[in-house]
Amino acid sequence: MACVGIVGGLGVGATVHYYEKIAAACKARGIVPDLVIAHADVDRGQGLVRAGKLDELADYLASFIERMARAGAELAVIPAVTPHICIAQLLKRARLPLINIVDPIGTELSARKLKRVALFGTVFTVEGGLWGQLTGVDIVKPRPDEVAFIGQAYQRILDTQKGHDADTAGLRRIAADLHRRDGVDAILLAGTDLAVIFDEATAGFPAIDVARLHIDAIVERLAA
Repeated sequence: MACVGIVGGLGVGATVHYYEKIAAACKARGIVPDLVIAHADVDRGQGLVRAGKLDELADYLASFIERMARAGAELAVIPAVTPHICIAQLLKRARLPLINIVDPIGTELSARKLKRVALFGTVFTVEGGLWGQLTGVDIVKPRPDEVAFIGQAYQRILDTQKGHDADTAGLRRIAADLHRRDGVDAILLAGTDLAVIFDEATAGFPAIDVARLHIDAIVERLAA
């Protein structure tokens, strides 16, 4: 079994979600996961993202991966989508191999033969379109006012760890418009904290939970 290091704190709710789901999935398989968690500062991380300081963000994340490597980790995970904005820079710095969040997304979309998707998450995630990492799929960007609403709604969830009826209704409305207007096959729930308000079964629109795919990939490596 490989020891997996998790860069936590980006944000705390997402880290807890990953930890709980990984532990439950491993227990169902009759194994005890070998995990190391290091806590990063979400405010510092978000500040570097907003400032576009991707090299500095990569250095910051790499420092936690280095610490986890010294603690025995053999693989590293970032349990949040937005920090992957610096993945190109991070891969050059990280001491450990990363279980990249984008790889299982591509596998899932290919298996389901989905060709047009959109993203729900932070503004940086929605506008970034997974930063060119996902190939063979059209990533449809919502209209500017929709991007702003999605980002604001997600930030409220991130800050409060609570759902708001107006936000939930608004996200469902945007999802319906993307499907009807833009021919989107599914919405990628590309923000772990969206689990606070809905999941694939309760979203009310065709949705794929990026965190679920990532967690499944992590558990497979833990169980190997």
